[in-house]
Amino acid sequence: MNKDWRDILVPPTLPILETMRQIDKTAMQIALVVDENQVLLGTVTDGDIRRAILKGGDLGEPVEKIMNRQPTTFRANESRKDMLVAMRLLKFTRVPLVDEENRVVGLQVLDNLLKPAAKDNPVVLMAGGLGTRLGPLTKDCPKPLLNVGGQPVLQTILESFIECGFQRFYFSVNYKASMIEEFFGDGSKWNVEIHYLHEDKKLGTAGALSLLPEKPTLPLVVMNGDILTKVNFQQLLDFHTDNRAAATMCVHKYDLQIPYGVVNVEKHRLTNITEKPVQSFFINAGIYVLEPKILEYIPADTFFDMPQLFDTVLQNKQEAAVFPLREYWLDIGHMTDFERAQGEFGTFFAEPKE
Repeated sequence: MNKDWRDILVPPTLPILETMRQIDKTAMQIALVVDENQVLLGTVTDGDIRRAILKGGDLGEPVEKIMNRQPTTFRANESRKDMLVAMRLLKFTRVPLVDEENRVVGLQVLDNLLKPAAKDNPVVLMAGGLGTRLGPLTKDCPKPLLNVGGQPVLQTILESFIECGFQRFYFSVNYKASMIEEFFGDGSKWNVEIHYLHEDKKLGTAGALSLLPEKPTLPLVVMNGDILTKVNFQQLLDFHTDNRAAATMCVHKYDLQIPYGVVNVEKHRLTNITEKPVQSFFINAGIYVLEPKILEYIPADTFFDMPQLFDTVLQNKQEAAVFPLREYWLDIGHMTDFERAQGEFGTFFAEPKE
């Protein structure tokens, strides 16, 4: 909703010329004609005024002469999704918001709907690993700062969350923490907040959450800092909420091909031979959504991994959901995958050309 919508309210008696000046002044491309009680009487757009000029109309006449008396409106409590669908279908860029008595309470602008709504959910990015599997690459550089596609992996992850509206971040750091803090600072470069959870010893992918300075009030998203993915984090949050889960784990389908013909037997008899069969598994993708209440299961100052936390959730008979990733996903923890990421980054993460 646009904050300056009151500037475009005009009375029905205002001359067309003055209305035109008001539209130009606000650059909102529309004026809302209202009575003394702010009840919507009609709308006037730049197009309405141009049509009046072409018809030779008198610009000194009251604006009610040319206003659209049956404009499309939305109720203020309608969902963003429904408004976006309707505006795209009708090809409207601005629609008045009204209450039950048709009084104007705002203006919905398409550009604002296309931007993700700001989210207060905290995001914890695990960036403290040693990266030993990457050999000499991490000798002088922490794994999250390794460049893929011309920028650090952790920057790509951060910007993916920002694109979905997240603005509160915690980086769990240990190995060469100062380099990560120096690069990202307090997040002001990206217009977000970044705080740091300092692991004095290895606490695992769940244990680091015990370092949060305060218990969150909203579901938090946790992600390993060495993953490249195009998952829509808003859809992940919606899935978690819709399933009323205490904890949600993202999973990725992993196919494993047996390089030999598999012989199936029954006692001493051969029943069939399957040539090089493929077995499919769901693997832990290193992305999670957690309800604040389950943080109580995490012991302080103790190594505790996510699988242990999910086991605890199940033991306490709470709902643990899985969110299957169909989007691009790659863990760059191994050298072969790191090299693969270099080749695939431009395909999946490069900005589209205008």
